[in-house]
Amino acid sequence: MFTKKFTRRAFLHTAAAGILALGWDGLSFAKVLPVEEGSLSLFNTHTQERLSVVFRRPDGTYDTDALNALNWIMRCHISNQQTVMDVNAIEYLNLVDKKLGGGNEIHIISGYRTPSYNSLLKSKNGHVAGHSLHLVGKAIDIAVPGIGLDKVRHTAVALHLGGVGYYPGDGFVHIDSGKFRTW
Repeated sequence: MFTKKFTRRAFLHTAAAGILALGWDGLSFAKVLPVEEGSLSLFNTHTQERLSVVFRRPDGTYDTDALNALNWIMRCHISNQQTVMDVNAIEYLNLVDKKLGGGNEIHIISGYRTPSYNSLLKSKNGHVAGHSLHLVGKAIDIAVPGIGLDKVRHTAVALHLGGVGYYPGDGFVHIDSGKFRTW
């Protein structure tokens, strides 16, 4: 009888392949197993700050300092207040980047918003939700230079993980770690 000992890495790769074969429908972020390091390169369009960071190690553990750096770059640019960004939103952003080829500098248009800033945006633009997921660190508005917004949107929708809003007139795609939906 032939037996083979599975390493953790082999198990994760096999599990990920099974998930991909079955499709993403109905899967939560918690059920998607990381099989490689999570890394992002970001540019905040309001603060002009850049960050390149490895936030998840290949063994699936998170780097607290890297997550704190992500919280800071995605802070409310009006007040400089930050929140703890939902790691599922960060993972979603990472998956979108990887599906787009990886290593892209992603422009952050909006991450966390304070209630007062969200109210200001809502008063100026009726498209801003009063109970936006930006208020709880679960939403990120992005653009990827050199990649059309329609492709970014299509890529995020194809993952079937969270919310995807398409705002070509404003120059960004909204992704969030809420229920799957599109607009």
